[in-house]
Amino acid sequence: MLTISQALHDQIVAHARRDHPDEACGVVAGPAGTGLPERFIPMLNAARSPTFYEFDSADLLKLYRDMDDRDEEPVIVYHSHTATEAYPSRTDITYANEPGAHYVLVSTADTDGLGPFQFRSYRIVDGQVTEEVVEVVAEAPEGV
Repeated sequence: MLTISQALHDQIVAHARRDHPDEACGVVAGPAGTGLPERFIPMLNAARSPTFYEFDSADLLKLYRDMDDRDEEPVIVYHSHTATEAYPSRTDITYANEPGAHYVLVSTADTDGLGPFQFRSYRIVDGQVTEEVVEVVAEAPEGV
């Protein structure tokens, strides 16, 4: 299960809407070993594409160095889908290289008639995709 604050949820959704029609991407970092999402880090989609996202390699290196300096790890890796449901594509699954992370997808397309976006979370380990419950809480979660 992913427990995320309303503020972080809203920041991820706002980023996805802002970058539409291109896919948005980013990370939410947290203290290493806690699984707590705390620090929102929007990234630039280097591909600048409505169907694909790619972190800029220099930006990604800088991000990992910064997280290392802060004793953080990526708790959430997120991106948006602009024309399809919020479910990992084959490419998403192939590039999922953080087995401990929650992979959040936001769809900015109304693919299910339930509204202007979907917010879903997955664990992706060794090519296996498992959807998980998302609990949005008013305050940042404490403990796991």
